Amino acid sequence: MVKRVNSATNLGRNGLHDWVLQRFSAVVLAFYTVFLLGWMLITPDVGYASWSALFDATWMRVFSLLALLSLCIHAWIGMWTIATDYLTKMTFGGAATAVRVLFQAACVVLIFIYLVWGIQILWGL
Repeated sequence: MVKRVNSATNLGRNGLHDWVLQRFSAVVLAFYTVFLLGWMLITPDVGYASWSALFDATWMRVFSLLALLSLCIHAWIGMWTIATDYLTKMTFGGAATAVRVLFQAACVVLIFIYLVWGIQILWGL
């Protein structure tokens, strides 16, 4: 019999939802990476002026914000999966729940800090 895992800490409603979110975020990150690499290849002089001009465009800030949100979603789902798969009673005995909660709390705090910091950098807030 397969047991269903229900947790208030996963991002999606179920495993399929998390899987779709992680794949979608991976596609966004891939497009963002390919765009930046392509831009660097076709821009003759990549310096502060050209980099600043690129990120002064609102569409690039929105695209970067989408990539940042995708990175946070992707990281959270990956770290939640690691916590639930590897931080178990078999590994840590009776302290497994405490270790998993501390690990997930640390991940949430760090991801939130990186998100706020990224928004401040992008939008100059």
